[in-house]
Amino acid sequence: MKNLIAILCLLCGGFTSLVAQHQITSPDQKIAVNIDISDGIQFSVALNGERFIKNAQVDLHFNGEALGTGAKLKKANTTEVHNTVIPVVALKESEIDNHFNRLTLSFANKFNVEFRVFNNGIAYRFVTDRKGNVEVNEMANFEFAGNFKTWATSIDDFVGSYENEYEQLNIADFDPEKNTYLPLLIEHTKGYKMLLTEADIFDYPHMFLKKAEGNALEATFPPYPLETEFIGDRASKVTKGADYIAQTSGKRSFPWRLMVLTETDAQLAEANLVYLLARESEVEETGWIRPGRVSWEWWNASNLYGVDFEAGLNTESYKYYVDFAAKNGLEYILMDEGWSLSTMDISQPNPTLDLFEIIRYAKEKNVRVILWASWRAIENQFFVLARYKEWGVAGIKVDFMDRADQWMVNFYEKIAREAALNHLLVDFHGAFKPNGLHRAFPNVVAYEGVRGLEYCKWSNTVTPEHNLTIPFTRMVCGPMDYTPGAMRNYHSEEFQPNFARPASQGTRCHQLGLFIVFESGIQMLADSPSNYEKESESTAFIASVPNTWDETRVLEAKVGEYIVVARRKGSDWFIGALNNNTEREFNIDLTFLPDGEKKAVIMQDGLNANRYAEDYLRLEKKVSNHSTLDIKLAKGGGYAARITN
Repeated sequence: MKNLIAILCLLCGGFTSLVAQHQITSPDQKIAVNIDISDGIQFSVALNGERFIKNAQVDLHFNGEALGTGAKLKKANTTEVHNTVIPVVALKESEIDNHFNRLTLSFANKFNVEFRVFNNGIAYRFVTDRKGNVEVNEMANFEFAGNFKTWATSIDDFVGSYENEYEQLNIADFDPEKNTYLPLLIEHTKGYKMLLTEADIFDYPHMFLKKAEGNALEATFPPYPLETEFIGDRASKVTKGADYIAQTSGKRSFPWRLMVLTETDAQLAEANLVYLLARESEVEETGWIRPGRVSWEWWNASNLYGVDFEAGLNTESYKYYVDFAAKNGLEYILMDEGWSLSTMDISQPNPTLDLFEIIRYAKEKNVRVILWASWRAIENQFFVLARYKEWGVAGIKVDFMDRADQWMVNFYEKIAREAALNHLLVDFHGAFKPNGLHRAFPNVVAYEGVRGLEYCKWSNTVTPEHNLTIPFTRMVCGPMDYTPGAMRNYHSEEFQPNFARPASQGTRCHQLGLFIVFESGIQMLADSPSNYEKESESTAFIASVPNTWDETRVLEAKVGEYIVVARRKGSDWFIGALNNNTEREFNIDLTFLPDGEKKAVIMQDGLNANRYAEDYLRLEKKVSNHSTLDIKLAKGGGYAARITN
């Protein structure tokens, strides 16, 4: 990847400063980081003069030695960097502006601490230059400037699918017995937002947070696994952990600890910092990486009807999914659990279906096949990735990892690298949050790590408010396989979970809006082709929505309440809106459109959508950059528009 890079040295020729206090600000001067190294490494963070982090104390321990304690500063160097990053899979924009000021503090005992301050956030990391391998522990204590409100996800230990609901609570109310996994969203009393997360994690565990004294949260990490018990066909349990969190090279860079900082909620939803801080692509030839939309059988329990065959895990059903995909211009079908001989033998197809005929038939229709597998099965039969390439498979959905320790982080990278060698896309389920692996290996097109539509099969927790929390939390980290597209829609007060015939909360247009608002390198159409065939107007609109974008603008936003997003693909613009359970209206100015008259196809909540969630209105109108759109959102409502020349 070649970037146009302009580096301006703010302090000439590697200027050395041996003072204890240092400051670095964002290019627009709004964010300031003040660093004090007189007693270890400490810093504060402020936005527009308002402190968010009162004091953060950070350090690394190698083989029991605290690197930062008593460390002698050799030099401090500051530079400004401004370049353009071209993502292989453009989830928000096809060109990302990368502009930051950098401060590197170099210490005599062979380590650096690097700070980068962007106009929308700050990040720091350790870079070490020690010989041999080391046993690592990390310390980070973040003392906030107040008892701020947060949106947090807590678990008892470090293990899970990382799909918990976001709970609103103040810092002082955190349960000291529980860990909170990232990202964590914090709101300043001024309304400013901070999203605390991490980026560029390799050969290292993920960071969690737990309650410390006062208004502080401290980092905690899953220990390095020494002994692991395997449970059933997909689960594992670390039965013995080390007293350190990683065994790794002493000469390396460590993960970025990242704080996205914004004045508005809209700016938060636009952030790209996890991607910008990740390693550049290690895949040299990427032309084969093809993001797309997917027809999928698991959520809808393979419920096809009005057909002349018995629906299920058989060749006829999968050919029907292929036909549906081909008819609507979808790039893929996903064959979920059940396609293989068993969940532990994924090298041979289930004899109830003809996998090779399905693959051949799909190729004939310009559709390709993605296969599900548990991580345990792939680890036991790693040769299957090369075999899948021989079969003509396009990608794999890897499931049930449910851990975030160093071993499991390395497993993700092992899968990504081998899949890239075999030209396979990767969708991680039962997964931790994205941390930048999708930049290093752009064939990693989606992660789950979110409470998605699947929970509607057994839970009532996927509410419109939940859907309006994740664009400002989980989705800021990277591609999100939420699996939208329900054609059976109910308001929250009448919704009932149903495993075999699932539905969603919120209106029909809420579901349509999800396809524009939510970002994924492979966007699932979760419902049955039979249901989509009955709902031709909704289906035609969904099929017209791309899942990569050249430009994104968040026009209106408030965490948990509403969002209005405009996205451009080529010359076409799409506008998607989501609403919680309070009716509201927006008047959207279309000045961002180029000159000339355009055609808008609009899907909006119907006049009776507050009573009957499936009620919607499709209309067409002429618009221009002098027009405004009146967006009326029902409770749990949504809106979707496509604007073309």
